[in-house]
Amino acid sequence: MTPPIPYRVEKPWGYELIWARTDRYAGKILHVNAGHTLSCQYHRTKDETMHVLQGELILRLGEGPTLEERSFRAGESVHIPAGTIHQIEAVVDTDVLEASTAELDDLVRLNDRYGRS
Repeated sequence: MTPPIPYRVEKPWGYELIWARTDRYAGKILHVNAGHTLSCQYHRTKDETMHVLQGELILRLGEGPTLEERSFRAGESVHIPAGTIHQIEAVVDTDVLEASTAELDDLVRLNDRYGRS
């Protein structure tokens, strides 16, 4: 059973605040602590858009073995279609708004600094 909205999920890199969840879409705020990195990952079905509310990240994005890397700052957004390999790393404490399709468990980790599979 899903907890009542909103709910917080602790992560080794910070936390997720799930503020919307239906059978069609989900909304989260990702709080990423400075120096921490999310998994290098992709989604089979999930389609998402990220918007940096405050802070600064390094965004790694691509479809092959080599990912493009760029700064991702407050006020910027990126669309990440299913199948796109991506990773974010916080330069400073950063809050990211994520809107996505509903498949929150659709995650294929390619590597993870915290040993998660």
